Amino acid sequence: MTDVREHPGRIAGLDGIRGLAALYVVLYHIFLRAWPGYPGASHAPFWAVGLSYGRAAVALFIVLSGFSLGLGPARSGWRLKSIATYAHRRAWRILPPYWAALVFSLVMTWYVLAQPRLPVPDGKSVVVYGLLVQDVFAVGSPNRAFWSIAIEAQLYILLPLLLLLVRRVSAPAMTGLVAAIVVIIGVLGPHVALMNTALVKFTPDLAVLFAVGLLAAGIVSAGERTRSQPWAGYALAAAVPAIGLMVVKGSVWSYFNLFWLDLAWAPAIGCFLAAVATSRPRFAVRFLGSRLPRSLGSCSYSLYLTHAPIVIAVSYGLVLGRVTSGTPVFFVLVAILLPLTVCFARLFAVVFEIPFQRHRGWTPLRQAMSARLRLALVARGASWASGQRSQAGERCRPAPPRPAADRVRPASRPAAPAPPGPGGSAVRPGSY
Repeated sequence: MTDVREHPGRIAGLDGIRGLAALYVVLYHIFLRAWPGYPGASHAPFWAVGLSYGRAAVALFIVLSGFSLGLGPARSGWRLKSIATYAHRRAWRILPPYWAALVFSLVMTWYVLAQPRLPVPDGKSVVVYGLLVQDVFAVGSPNRAFWSIAIEAQLYILLPLLLLLVRRVSAPAMTGLVAAIVVIIGVLGPHVALMNTALVKFTPDLAVLFAVGLLAAGIVSAGERTRSQPWAGYALAAAVPAIGLMVVKGSVWSYFNLFWLDLAWAPAIGCFLAAVATSRPRFAVRFLGSRLPRSLGSCSYSLYLTHAPIVIAVSYGLVLGRVTSGTPVFFVLVAILLPLTVCFARLFAVVFEIPFQRHRGWTPLRQAMSARLRLALVARGASWASGQRSQAGERCRPAPPRPAADRVRPASRPAAPAPPGPGGSAVRPGSY
């Protein structure tokens, strides 16, 4: 991955956050296989409970998405350079890896192992998931992790409207307005059928997280007084209510009230990203910008897209039923699945993700692929020619000199004895 120091406008640490969040999602799905039915039907040990809130990683991804997309507009008066360019870049970045992962997930579901207790996807599933409307239509799912991709794509469509609100009023007012609408939906949802449908299908709380990320992006154009605030301390303080809710209410309440937990986590995540953008705390930013987190970040989208079918296949096809459930299953799955999913994601990203990051259109992508193919052919031709020259040299090379003992020959050879003539004797006279 390109070093962040090569891009002055790039914020160090964001790729590391993405990588660690994607890895947490993998651990969360392993957790669910080790303690199925959690939190109602099974109890995980205290050291593993921290892995049970997989929604935290999704919340972080959504805030980070709003933050990353807001950096450019925040530096240019909260304006997009071009809506068409923005739409093209988002589609080019998101869709090719997603569609490739959809094909992979369908193949794994149809020909390897389907997700247990879920409808097998059919032709309608292909259309619905291909168009990113799986939150609108209920169909068989090839990959449970895809639910958030549809939500995020819809938030991308909402971004120009949010930027317009920021320009007309302010970023805090825009965030407050979105939060007010979503809270009203959350309060009335259990009592109004239409709003309840919106709660279940569209997850409107993620819109607040996206708006908070957009608000936090304003830190890059803020004055020194704002940038010098102790944002890391604010993040820790803002996390207290969310943690308190989870501890006091318990895991069952937390599982069935993700809407309110998402809203509770939003300020903490926004302040944390503002802290990272101002390079504080330095030890955390250095760690997030180190090699391992950045390496994970380079394939984090691919890891999120492709890990679920692999987790299902290994868990239900190889491990569950052969290893004692609970902690033993968890550690066996971690030992197998972490390296397997990460290695597969890296290979997947090389083919379906990274080329679309480096080349922003079909023309530059085709040119780059053609140039790489020409280089490969030239290298192969040079290797073949070198091999031919080597073989020709072997044929034309003079034979090595023979040892001296082999070269010495007698000056003359004794003649063979003549056969005896007729009537003669083989023993000549005088031979005694």
